[in-house]
Amino acid sequence: MSGPDMGHISGTSPKPLLSVLKGNRPTVPPMWLMRQAGRYLPEYRNLRAEKGGFLELVYDSAAAAEVTLQPLRRFGFDGAILFSDILIVPYAMGQNLWFETGEGPRLAPTLDQTDLAALKPDFTRFDAIYETVRQVKAALDPNVTFLGFAGSPWTIATYMVAGQGSKDQGAARRLAYQDPARFGAIIDAIVDATVTYVSGQIDAGVEAVQLFDSWAGSLAPLQFDRWVIQPNRAIVERLKRLHPNIPIIGFPKGAGAKLADYATGTGVDAVGVDETVDPHWANRTLPVGLPVQGNLDPLALIAGGRAVEDAVDNIRAGFAGRPHIFNLGHGILPDTPIAHVEALIAYVRQGGGG
Repeated sequence: MSGPDMGHISGTSPKPLLSVLKGNRPTVPPMWLMRQAGRYLPEYRNLRAEKGGFLELVYDSAAAAEVTLQPLRRFGFDGAILFSDILIVPYAMGQNLWFETGEGPRLAPTLDQTDLAALKPDFTRFDAIYETVRQVKAALDPNVTFLGFAGSPWTIATYMVAGQGSKDQGAARRLAYQDPARFGAIIDAIVDATVTYVSGQIDAGVEAVQLFDSWAGSLAPLQFDRWVIQPNRAIVERLKRLHPNIPIIGFPKGAGAKLADYATGTGVDAVGVDETVDPHWANRTLPVGLPVQGNLDPLALIAGGRAVEDAVDNIRAGFAGRPHIFNLGHGILPDTPIAHVEALIAYVRQGGGG
């Protein structure tokens, strides 16, 4: 028996999450959580303290592999996502990267004041990440799908231009309007580096990849097409030529009404949906049969109890007719109670909302 509903009929798959990305609809959706390896876990906090900092943890392949596997041991998720950071790409493109305690990442020199040509790329900075992938792959349960990831060009460019995160991505938006040729060169260079980086992750052992466009929601419609849809389409097309069987999840956070244009324009295999999107609307709007991922509000998970159950019921009802990976609408928050994660998994897997 074959076809898109095989998983729905049989209810079995050696890799349930990968099966959904290929178009199947199991009775219970597979699940993982964005930022599932992180600060809400005591074992993560202990290891990070031992290593002395975030970047030190990322670049210690054995430690990064351990962090990737920690939530799998505790919760038995259907997906493992590589522990790394989206800013490894600009770091390899030649910007210095460090993390300020309590304030987040910093990049220098910033591209609002420095020309791209002044950077000296060093793609050996990807090598430790590939080694992390190999170590995780060797230790991973065969039923778990291994996800790699990268930041999408617009989101990466916002950090490269400003040197840090911002509320409105104003520096990058201003440069994109005032000097689109210069900004386009930055985007094109990020596309090239991202294809190299993700292809290397795939060669090392990941089975699917997610492209995070965390700041996609800050762009006006014409800018969204130019700086979100077109660069992501370029990445998808090039990766598909290199790795035609590797599914790609696109996550354009904040895309809202532009979600369907993103899905059709980029050619991704699945779309991640943030917590602000009505799943019933998304189901009506997105291409028929396109797998979706999401979209529980991370704050609902902190609240727990009825708030989570009502949200799960609504999400599963909204996406009942299409392949669905259960996830959050954004990353899990550091103050999330572990007991609430356990309760969420139990509710979804026991048929809650189904």
